[in-house]
Amino acid sequence: MAADFGPIAVFGAGAIGCYVGGMLQAAGATVRYFGRERAVNTLGKHGLTLTRFDGSDVLVPADKIETSSDPSILSGCELILLCVKSQDTAEAAVDIAAHKKPSAKIISLQNGVENATTLASSLGEEVVLAGMVAFNVLSLGDGRFHKATEGEILLADSEETRRLVTFLMRTGTEAQTRTDMPEVLWGKLLLNLNNALNVLSNVPLVEQLSDRSYRAVLAEMVSEALEATSKAGIRPAPIGKVRPWLIPHILRLPDWLFMRVARSMLAMDPSARSSMWDDLQNGRAPEIDYLNGAVARLAAEVGTDAPVNRKVISLVKQAFKDGRSPRTSGADLLELVESEVD
Repeated sequence: MAADFGPIAVFGAGAIGCYVGGMLQAAGATVRYFGRERAVNTLGKHGLTLTRFDGSDVLVPADKIETSSDPSILSGCELILLCVKSQDTAEAAVDIAAHKKPSAKIISLQNGVENATTLASSLGEEVVLAGMVAFNVLSLGDGRFHKATEGEILLADSEETRRLVTFLMRTGTEAQTRTDMPEVLWGKLLLNLNNALNVLSNVPLVEQLSDRSYRAVLAEMVSEALEATSKAGIRPAPIGKVRPWLIPHILRLPDWLFMRVARSMLAMDPSARSSMWDDLQNGRAPEIDYLNGAVARLAAEVGTDAPVNRKVISLVKQAFKDGRSPRTSGADLLELVESEVD
């Protein structure tokens, strides 16, 4: 099956792209990696070392890596996995359009709810498939990437994605196809609202989620999102075991009870951080306008309000302007956002 699947391109050789691409390659797929010159040099020198918090690992030696900073590497690929930040989607679509084969399918493995639509406007709806990665990957340098949380990959159902799932499952990567990807993407976005808080707190996710004040801020952001999606007729799908409408209630529980009820939320490496926190450390622009910003825009469209999300957007943008986290405590952050609501 690997031989007749054709080459798969990973567009964006960052944490998610390298982890997913490496897992596919370990399962027998032919994978090409397109990325910036720095990433290309790193992969060419070190190859890929993929680890998981459950202790398993996958190695792809450097001499087995085909990588380039020239988008012509996309030519001839049957599938293109788009793994760039949401703000880079439109620019990526230009490179893809110039080099993809006519029959190639593009799968968005990005945060946010708008990327597939952006791609389809340039490339055509018939070639674009939505996807979602529900786990966190840490970039440890020198081609080392660590899956730090539980979670699976969900893909819009098609012949191509069903075959892709088969490859991923061979390496123990949980994956499935879905027919409700718009709802899935909104379900993931609810969880991604926490990315911004990780920037503001500057502490590992487990430590942050163990603080009731941080959770109270997150609960308010999720509540605003649920109010807006309900008014818009959108039903976010569960990501994991928890129903979306229950998330704010669980987050507001006392610490001792939260620790018991929300064990699945805390099933992660103690060092895990959000991708937005990683962007701050590496001087990249944040995806805040495509996460919390999507909530604020939808709320404005349907006539609800999202003051906590708007405040957090402002605080995160200031942190990126300053080039560092404000290291705001949970109590201080909760006081800041409560003043917006009052």
